[in-house]
Amino acid sequence: MSLPRSTILAEPAWRPSSKAKLLWALENAIGVLVLCAGLVVWAVLDAQHRGWQALAGLAVLVLAVLGVVIVPLWRFAVHRWEVTDEAVYTRVGWLDQESRVAPISRVQTVDTERGPLERILGLATVTVTTASSAGAVKIGALDLPVAEQTVTRLAGIAAQHRGDAT
Repeated sequence: MSLPRSTILAEPAWRPSSKAKLLWALENAIGVLVLCAGLVVWAVLDAQHRGWQALAGLAVLVLAVLGVVIVPLWRFAVHRWEVTDEAVYTRVGWLDQESRVAPISRVQTVDTERGPLERILGLATVTVTTASSAGAVKIGALDLPVAEQTVTRLAGIAAQHRGDAT
């Protein structure tokens, strides 16, 4: 006997856009560039600690490889989302993974967000605000047309469940 999907926490079916890996790599690369700039300033202002500077440079190199190559691939392997007539399902994270189910009857608003890198890459984040103390459910790194279709679909499904979303 199998339980209906609405009673179990199944793995969501869809991945974010394949461009999500590039988005996450670019976001992490910005942090690495800030660290590199700090190292350059330190090297210019302090010529007495070359050993420590070399060690710090090696640490930044390791962080760069992890943050720009490994983490985006790992996040892409983990991140999933799905919208059904009953709920919004998400799984996010890389070290700390979180799975969420937001029943459609609890949906209050559905929004689309696009940061600068997302706009450049043609991506968007769908935010589903619910009557939950856990906060909004975010479906990140979707291709813009997919995000727009998801918002339209969620709005239509939520309109059919005209509860008070509490």
